[in-house]
Amino acid sequence: MTQPLPLSLYIHWPFCLAKCPYCDFNSHVRETIPQERFANALRAELKHSATRLMQDAPRRLVSIFFGGGTPSLMTPETVHHLIEDARHLFPSVNDLEVTLEANPTSVEADKFRAFAAAGINRLSLGVQSLDEGDLAALGRQHSAQQAIAALELGRNIFPRLSFDLIYARPGQTEEKWRTELRQALTLAADHLSLYQLTIEPGTKFEAQHRRGTLILPEDDLAASLYMMTRNEAARFGLRDYEISNYAIPGAESRHNLTYWHYDDYLGIGPGAHSRLTLTGQLHATRRHRAPEPWAELVETHGHGTREDEILSPDMKAHEALLMGLRLREGINTAHFLKRTGLPLQECLDPVILEACLEEGYLEQDDQSLRATDEGRLRLEALLGQLVR
Repeated sequence: MTQPLPLSLYIHWPFCLAKCPYCDFNSHVRETIPQERFANALRAELKHSATRLMQDAPRRLVSIFFGGGTPSLMTPETVHHLIEDARHLFPSVNDLEVTLEANPTSVEADKFRAFAAAGINRLSLGVQSLDEGDLAALGRQHSAQQAIAALELGRNIFPRLSFDLIYARPGQTEEKWRTELRQALTLAADHLSLYQLTIEPGTKFEAQHRRGTLILPEDDLAASLYMMTRNEAARFGLRDYEISNYAIPGAESRHNLTYWHYDDYLGIGPGAHSRLTLTGQLHATRRHRAPEPWAELVETHGHGTREDEILSPDMKAHEALLMGLRLREGINTAHFLKRTGLPLQECLDPVILEACLEEGYLEQDDQSLRATDEGRLRLEALLGQLVR
């Protein structure tokens, strides 16, 4: 009997109260959010996609992730209907992980109990900073006090809780980050996402950085902040299982592991991407990015797909390498071969690989290839040279 393929579901809600200056996600500000229209469109696209997938091969749902945008701006009723639809359309594991991203404003925090009743069992809070001045500079709509209150409330309501912080911010010192991080770790439950601030194309921060009015910490300081982050988290029992993600063992984000392990995932909603095995081939799909035209496409055709490409073995290998080396466990060579059709060794520049092994940036054995702590500091530069 054929084993069902594991599947993760991503649901994109594109609306925010404000656009943060560092954010390049597909998020949009609207004076009035058309809740009913977008709820109906998401449910329709989910049904259309499930019909296509289940006709090809049986699937078993392992996680659902509501991302955005700010999905906590959805009504709890919409969240409930989408979870119920997904469970009806796909067989699911008993311990299905269902995550909702939220911002810690007081208005949204009041909805936490309703989201839990709707089926959310893992909350991910976009805190970003516990410093009032930096919250304002990052364009956040909440205060540090609201963030702390939302974290405390979330811990009492949801079985699992994660929150995000951004470090290597302008003017940040090791001492200031250590103090803030330790406060965050005392508030943490089982998972933290700790991201280094990067300048993304098309953002307000990019324009400021180009003009010289936004200055990030030097590379050496940023590296020191990264190592401090890892060491401080370890003191509180949180392991860096991925470059920017820390968890108590067993509390890793199952949904995000789908991406890093390069397994199948279905994305619905404006701009959502998918990687889906169909008739033995891996398809890369993308929905129309703009919210209202996406909704119109769904209302007309049942889906808002703009791109559907069958990936070549080389393209699959490239993506699997970029994702898998972010993990502390690295890339499993047998899974890589099964997923891409290519032996791992054939996808790497042998000269660069040997140099990385000699310098202690990478480790390799018969089962895996993984980056060391020193290698993870340089991973972006290494990947550009290492991957053929």
